[in-house]
Amino acid sequence: MAKKAIIAGASGLTESCLLDLLLQQPGYDEVLVLVRKELPVKQSKLTQLVVDFDKPESYSAQITGDALFCCLGSTRKKTPDLTDYRKVDHDYPLQLAQIALKNGVSQFHLVSAIGASAKASNFYSKMKGETEEDIIKTDFPSLHIYRPSFIAGNRNENRPQERLAVGLMKVMDPILIGKLKKYQSIAARTIASAMYKQSLKNETGVHIYSSDKIKELS
Repeated sequence: MAKKAIIAGASGLTESCLLDLLLQQPGYDEVLVLVRKELPVKQSKLTQLVVDFDKPESYSAQITGDALFCCLGSTRKKTPDLTDYRKVDHDYPLQLAQIALKNGVSQFHLVSAIGASAKASNFYSKMKGETEEDIIKTDFPSLHIYRPSFIAGNRNENRPQERLAVGLMKVMDPILIGKLKKYQSIAARTIASAMYKQSLKNETGVHIYSSDKIKELS
């Protein structure tokens, strides 16, 4: 029986790694990506759907398949307005989960962030925590939440501060051991690999993975 995966957002670091895996590996026969603009990728398994996430009625009928991987997210630099920032990181993922559940998609995989908590004092961690909680409330049959630490990899964008962070993490990673291991940096391809492998297990319930657990699963 043919299996279909859906990726929401496929131009960022983690999602581009995930897309490569899904196209290369035999686990899925079809891959649908929801993007704001078409990607320069051509492959027989791949279908690209250019969407306006503010208009769910324009794409909701297409959200059918076996697993939806939600990698949507922004940065303060790209989205300085906090209302717009929350829309991308909270409203769109929740909207997708609700549509997918209604359309019979059995798995939802969400990329969140380390420290996510609805009780957090800072905006980012609180928003991520609220996104997790609201999606959990949808009662998805199989929900997987990934909380990576600093994500390492080659980005297309020029991010000077991030390059500094990469250098710092190379020094810090070896001393982050024991209970601090979850704060070590993690490669985007490692996250993608864990997401792909977990999706093949068909486990039900809610599963939350910290960075160190993600590495074990990859």
